[in-house]
Amino acid sequence: MKSILMIGQSNMAGRGFINEVPMICNERIQMLRNGRWQMMTEPINYDRPVAGVGLSGSFASMWCMENESEKIGLIPCAEGGSSIDEWLPDGILFRNAITQTKFALENSQLIGILWHQGENDSFGGRYKNYYEKLKIIVDAFRKELNDFDIPFIVGGLGDYLGKSGFGLNCTEYEFINKELLRFAKENENTYFVSAENLKANPDGIHINAVSQRKFGVRYYKAFSERRNILSELDNEDELLNLCINKPYTKEEKTYLNILDFSLGNIDYNKFIENLGDIQKG
Repeated sequence: MKSILMIGQSNMAGRGFINEVPMICNERIQMLRNGRWQMMTEPINYDRPVAGVGLSGSFASMWCMENESEKIGLIPCAEGGSSIDEWLPDGILFRNAITQTKFALENSQLIGILWHQGENDSFGGRYKNYYEKLKIIVDAFRKELNDFDIPFIVGGLGDYLGKSGFGLNCTEYEFINKELLRFAKENENTYFVSAENLKANPDGIHINAVSQRKFGVRYYKAFSERRNILSELDNEDELLNLCINKPYTKEEKTYLNILDFSLGNIDYNKFIENLGDIQKG
């Protein structure tokens, strides 16, 4: 199995409202929980009770569409509200991400690291040393994981910032984006993903669910094609439809049936009836 590490702050963890997008159910997408793999269910990165849809679900769906015989595992280690300083080596967040990744490496091959962070550093001139700190972090991850060529994908900040809600104070997000793009251009195996035209939740800081799905497609394009994605893609909706709206397997139907029963959406008799129908094929 292949695996992907997800690090950064809340827009990597995901705050999109789950009821605003179709559910992703794919038995070939796993997520790490307590050092073990289980079938992915959103929220994947449960760092807060408000965790929701992030970009990694559609990223993994895109990967599955192009790698039909393999599984992919998601290693969720993003932490809402974290500054870049909190990701420096020897800090708790860095150490936790390394620990979780080493669990994953017992039965998977790490093929990439996804980073989205910067809202907490988009004011007060913090962008001025953002590049240097990110360089320390990236080099440390590659050294600790003994993979100096591992692709590192960095996402830009949304242009809705600095205007309203919790995003009002993020007035220097454009400077952070310039540093992220410069970092991608100047460092090998590092790629930038534009957040152009992505939309926010009403809070003005968190990418909404529909845009997170699109962002995941852009991240995957940067990863798979090893290039910077400098604008929105023309066919994002088409790609999302192809990779998400697929026929369910028997195992996926069983999983969804158990989920419906466990959440109280159906009673036990309906659960058994559905189970019988699934087994009949």
